[in-house]
Parts: sequence; structure tokens; C-alpha cells
Amino acid sequence: MSGNRLANETSPYLLQHAKNPVDWYPWGSEAFERAKLKDKPVFLSIGYSTCHWCHVMAHESFEDPEVARLMNETFVSIKVDREERPDIDRVYMAVAQLLTGRGGWPLSILMTPEKRPFHAATYIPRASRFGTIGMLDLVPRIGHLWAIRRGELLRTADRVAGSLGGSMQSAPGDGPGPEALAQAYGELKEVFDAQHGGFGTAPKFPSPYSIGFLLRYYTRTGDDTALEMAERTLDAMASGGLYDHLGGGFHRYSTDREWRVPHFEKMLYDQALLVIAYSEAYQATQKRKYADVVRKTVEYLLRDMRDTGGGFYSAEDADSEGEEGRFYLWTEEEVRRVLDDREAEVFTAAFGITPEGNYRDEASGVRTGRNILYRTALFENPAGKTGDPDGDNTFIENARQKLFAERSSRLRPHRDEKILADWNGLAAVSLAVAGRVFGEPEYTQASQEAVRFVLKNMRSRNGRLFHTCAEKEARIPAYADDYAFTIWGLLELYETTFETRYLEEAVTLSETFVTHFWDKENGGFFFTADDGEPLFIRTKEFYDSAVPSGNSVAMMNLLRLGRITGDTGYDERAMRLVRANSENIRKAPMAFLSLFLGVDFAHGPTVEVVIAGEKGEEDTKRMIDVLRGEFSPRKVVLLRDPGSRDSGIRDSGIDAIAPWSARMDLVEGCAAAYVCVDYSCRLPTTDPEVLRSALKREGQQNRG
Repeated sequence: MSGNRLANETSPYLLQHAKNPVDWYPWGSEAFERAKLKDKPVFLSIGYSTCHWCHVMAHESFEDPEVARLMNETFVSIKVDREERPDIDRVYMAVAQLLTGRGGWPLSILMTPEKRPFHAATYIPRASRFGTIGMLDLVPRIGHLWAIRRGELLRTADRVAGSLGGSMQSAPGDGPGPEALAQAYGELKEVFDAQHGGFGTAPKFPSPYSIGFLLRYYTRTGDDTALEMAERTLDAMASGGLYDHLGGGFHRYSTDREWRVPHFEKMLYDQALLVIAYSEAYQATQKRKYADVVRKTVEYLLRDMRDTGGGFYSAEDADSEGEEGRFYLWTEEEVRRVLDDREAEVFTAAFGITPEGNYRDEASGVRTGRNILYRTALFENPAGKTGDPDGDNTFIENARQKLFAERSSRLRPHRDEKILADWNGLAAVSLAVAGRVFGEPEYTQASQEAVRFVLKNMRSRNGRLFHTCAEKEARIPAYADDYAFTIWGLLELYETTFETRYLEEAVTLSETFVTHFWDKENGGFFFTADDGEPLFIRTKEFYDSAVPSGNSVAMMNLLRLGRITGDTGYDERAMRLVRANSENIRKAPMAFLSLFLGVDFAHGPTVEVVIAGEKGEEDTKRMIDVLRGEFSPRKVVLLRDPGSRDSGIRDSGIDAIAPWSARMDLVEGCAAAYVCVDYSCRLPTTDPEVLRSALKREGQQNRG
């Protein structure tokens, strides 16, 4: 029966296509051997389960008997889940960008049985329209070319392979210095939307590492404009339809410049990265509104995206009941049916709800009668519209809870329940950071459980990670991002809990990562392991996509481990990593903003703080509270608990991890802070305010 080759897969995306009339194969030797045997080209379709246009193409074409007949006659067809096999996706997305100048999903690639591509497209309609060739015309045309003019296709494949190989080469240099930070900042200023926040025009994507860069640039230089750009963007995203005002969390991107009309898909990595950005903004500004966004987003993660074992699911679809955004949209009548008159008056005014609706159909542009919730100018002062004597948002919050309860009875969008090691690493980072900044043990525990899930269920006996876990089965060897993001999570968990086992795991995983992914010749980490499945090119990525590049995160991990352990070998490897691609970074710094977080750290001053004190004692807590209240992005923190030596607690291993700190003890029986700047240590202090002053002084050292 057609489609049965996908029926035993674990990917939710592949299972969505298991009953298509297209004779799909999963990626593997069987498909390519079949293509060679039958002398057919390969049609590779890449997408993911919550991709709106993937669904559209599937309904239009892959479920259509005529299109399926043509495909089955002409091609060997392969389905790939981009989230399950990012190695395949990245190689062939680079092909699409080379051939067409753009990319996206669904990704459609035509290639030889030897995996050499000669044609690329994204969404392809069933029938040709408006100058875009459709499947009913494309498939016969490719079949004709393969039979009659194959040489042309093969020459194209040769040119693609040659061009792609050249574009994937590293561009080594001396490495970006502090002046590169100013260059990157200047480019961000040029594309900043001062009116609406964010960068560029529509569509607008959240850019959490842009926020992280701006906050660090502000602490380094004291340039208030950098902070204003970060805050304007954070405020706009949290006010617009990009943010789910009822259930918390963020949608994938905004289709308009004003952040009002989202693409309603929700991704785990967006939630994680934005929790980090808003947590850091709270530290830098102490503004409660950023804390509120973090709390509601984490609430969404823990409520709707968490597996019973502690891991986090990948995504939620944009569509429900066959309509994009249906779950999130409201008519005015629906709102008034749930709320009493006074609440409805406040809420509709505060969130732009109108009788005719503020949401337009994407295809026709016609108002649908439904509304996206976004904050209007009246949100901050509903009394201005309603005469509410309290002059606060009490009614808004009451209304929000009622509408959320009502929405919970609706049919939810599809949830992709596979668990990815890299995205769970990001979730662990965000929860550890938020747990530390806001003093929330529940967040910290959730971070610990996410890391525990990965290390327990997605690690082989030889210590190697797996990339994905679906239906309780871990499979597919891990990629660079899996190691880099998991190590990042371990480092953040140590700084939140001061449990040395997380540092020990970080060191162990780093050794494995280097062994199998490090480019010994040119520096940097390849995306795939040295014993991974060979594709026609082995990529090594530095530029940011929806998530920061694995090399960028790895650079920061190496720098932090170097400061923590005192082993300068980590610093040397980090320098080789950034030098490996420094010429490309110099030419287009905005494509590498997450890497600049490491560059900022590397050029310091970095601050190493050792707290000598018993973990549960009040004097130790006061010192730790100072560290957690300040935004000090160029610091590492260690806790040396002398009590643990006698009790046998495993945290005594800090002496083995960081032998340079071994002589740092209590001062006259009191908790003490040892502040070191670039390996040069000051006299210890038992006064939390002296510690606070030292952190501020070192953080402002570069300001003019």
C-alpha cells in the first residue's frame, strides 16, 4: 500500500504523510538504491509538522491522486523532517538559496540518485499560476529532461556542488576585535525600526540574540541608545499579537511591521530564547513588565509543552479546525458572551477588539470578523476609556482568566511531541536563567528535569548524545547544536544551583564534542560528527538562523569553561574557532550576532567571582543575591562550600574542577567574595555592598 514506508517512522511530520498516495520513502539507502535501480531522479521534500505551507502543499498536491500518479511514475520520493534531520535540511537549504536566492519550508529538491541536486523550490502549487510552475507541469517536464536532456541536469548538479563547496569554506583571519562590536552595533542601528521596534520591515522575526547583544553593548559602553533599542523591541513584541496575551508565550513571527498579525505557530526555541532576553532585560532595568512576560511564558511552557518525563515538546501548529489562528482569534460577540459588561468594555478597548474584526484573511485581505488580541494605548490606563475608579488592570486580568478558561475548551492546534536535545538544551538554559533571576525554585527544577531527560534518555552507553526522542525512542546521532546547547544548559544550571555535578557533565560532554566534531585543520566545529552519515558536503556553520549557531554557543561555553577551570586550553580553542571564519564575520556582522556575545566576553573585562560560604547560610545567600540582581554578562561564578568537605557532598569536587580557587575560604568564619578580573584577584570581602560596587565598577571599565 502506498505510503506504508512512513508508517513505522516516529517523526510526527512523516506520520502525517504515511497515508498519502505518493509512494514516499524515508531518507535512507533503500530509497537511493531504488532510484539507481529504476534510473529515476529523487524528489526530496523537507518540512516539519507545524509548518503551515507544508500542510497547504500536502493537501493540494501530495493528497491529490493525479499529482501522486505523476510523482510515482517519475521520481523516487523522499520525505524528511527538518527538525529530525537538520543536517540534511541545512545542506539542501543552502542549495535552494544558491539556486533561487531564497529558502523556506516546504523545501522541494530534485537530485540524482547520488544525492547531487539540480533543481530547488519551496512551496509548489498543484497547477501553474501567476508565473509559478505547478506540480502537474513540473513533474512531466523534469521527467522529459531526465530522459532526453539529462546531461544538462548533470552539468547543473556539478556547478551546484562546486559552488556550494566554495561557499561553505571557512574564511580565516585574525579574529574580530572590540572594534567589530561597534561595527555590528552600527549596522543594527541602521536597520532598527524606531517607530515599531525590531529590525527591518515585514515580516519581523523575534531576534533574541540582537537583544542580548544590545544589552551587552550598553553595559560595555554606556550607550543609552543601545538599551532604548532593546527595550523598544521587547515592549513592541510583548504588546503586539506576536505575544499570546491569554496563554503566554510567543508566536513564530509577525507578518506585519507593527508586530500585530502573527504567524500563529509556536516553537519551543522561541520561548526559550525570549525568556532569556526578557530575563536579562529585567536584570538590566528592574522593570516588572519584563518579569511578567517571563512568568507567563514559562507558565505556558510548563503547562502546555512539557512531557511527563521532564522533556519539552517541539512546537504547536498555527492551524486548528482547518484554519490558521482559529484557536487564538475572537469575535466581539464571543468576548461579550464570556465577560460581564464592565469587563468587556475594558477588555475590548484595551486589546483592539472591534465588531467587524481586526484580522484579515491572508489570501483575500478581507476582514473575517475575528480579532487578534494586541495591546492598545488604553491598556495601561483603561480608566481613560471606562471611568474605572481603580485605574488599574484588575478587570483586564480577571477578563484574561475568564477568556483563557473559555479558550481552553476549544480544539487545540496539533502539538509536535518529539523531544529534541538541542531545543531542550535551550529550554534548560532559559529555565535556569529565569529560576536564578527571579528566585523561582519551580523553574530551576524544570530545568534540571529537562537536562536529566536528555542525559538519561538521549545518551548512549558510550556517552554520545542522540538528537531526537519520539514515542520514547531515542534515535539519530546528535549534531553540534545538541552538544553546544546541552553544555550551555549545564553551565547555567551550575550557576543557579551550584551543584558541581553539572560542571563535571559539562566538561565530559565538551571532551566528547571536541573529539568528534572539531575541525583539527581549520578550527571550529562541524555540524555532523566524524562518524556521521556522509552527505555530499560536511557543513560547519557560524551564522545565526532561528536559533544561535552551534559554533557561537560553543565559543561562549569554551570561554566560560576556561575561566571556571583555569585551563587556558579552552580559551585557545575558542580563539581558533572565531578566527576560522573571521573574514565572513567582518563582512556581515549582523549574521553572527550570537557569536558577538562571545567576542564581547573574550575581550572583557571578565570577572570571576568565588563565593566561599556554606550554601544554605544567610551570609552566603546575601552574596549570591547580589550576583543574581546585577546584569553582569561577562562574569563566571563559583561557590566553594567548606562544609561539603566533611559531609562528603559531591560538591567538594569544585577543587578538582577549579583548582585555582582551592585556597579561597571563609574570612573569620563569614562568607566571603573573591573577585578576580581576568585571572587577577582582589582582596576578599564579606560585605555584599562592596561586592555589588566591584561588579558595577568592572562592568563599566570600558565606558568613556
